[in-house]
Amino acid sequence: MWTIKEIPDLTGKIALVTGANTGIGFETAKALYKAGASVTLAVRNEVKGLAAKEQIEKEGGKGILNVAVLDLASLRQVEKFATQFQKEQAQLDILVNNAGVMIPPPSLTEEGFELQFGVNFLGHFALTGHLFPLLKKSTNARVVTLSSGAAIRAAGIDFDNLRLEKPYDAWREYATSKLADLLFTFELHRKLKENNNTILSVAAHPGVTKTDLQRNISEAELQQLLAEFKEVMEPWQGALPTLFAATDTAVISGTFYGPDGKHEYTGYPAPSKHHTAAMADQQLAADLWSYAEKATGIYYSF
Repeated sequence: MWTIKEIPDLTGKIALVTGANTGIGFETAKALYKAGASVTLAVRNEVKGLAAKEQIEKEGGKGILNVAVLDLASLRQVEKFATQFQKEQAQLDILVNNAGVMIPPPSLTEEGFELQFGVNFLGHFALTGHLFPLLKKSTNARVVTLSSGAAIRAAGIDFDNLRLEKPYDAWREYATSKLADLLFTFELHRKLKENNNTILSVAAHPGVTKTDLQRNISEAELQQLLAEFKEVMEPWQGALPTLFAATDTAVISGTFYGPDGKHEYTGYPAPSKHHTAAMADQQLAADLWSYAEKATGIYYSF
């Protein structure tokens, strides 16, 4: 049973966690800070970010905490954030692509992409690409991208419906974005391996964890879902697969981690058994990567 007690000393490590003011991101940032890392809380709302920083510091730790504003719904803002981060940091050891949105009303990013696809995947694709030079300066850096068990519901990526071209289905679009996160993880791993790069690209999912991510679910639907799942984890436990992927020496690049319980709803970190044809489709992953390059203008230098 892996817990935060297994996290090695991270003194001197530089970490960045998106969406770190609440839920899984908050617990991830807190644990990395307590282990000694210098952690940047990348948040959309600076006031909430500063409040999270204050709360974490009250609990004590041996690392350093910083707060920076990052709006993943704007590729322009992602670039602005990354440019400033590169000026302030000499390297990046742990990048946790955690921030996300879940089943919002029909919405578009600044560049006109469906919000869930744009924030959960495209924004993180661009962020990772912008910060790739810093990752390469680290020894065995890690990119941890948050997916979801919902990814198994997506049969593929409909490239003709990434800008709300078709009638909106919130859960379908959410599943698509989380499949995209997985395909990004696997394709990044393949490209790193082909170029003999030591950066690890891994994915994680939190099982069934109650966080602010569910704020767009009606109370009646939420209670129905909670009754169906029966067991629901608190954020500290839901963050464990992410923390395992970000820190443990046993982690293997190109692997997907989640809870080890029934249906991976709850439990402790282990390789995920979730598998679908779409998740294993290397051509789909390559096509998605090419699409993301053109959509963001970001081309990784391996």
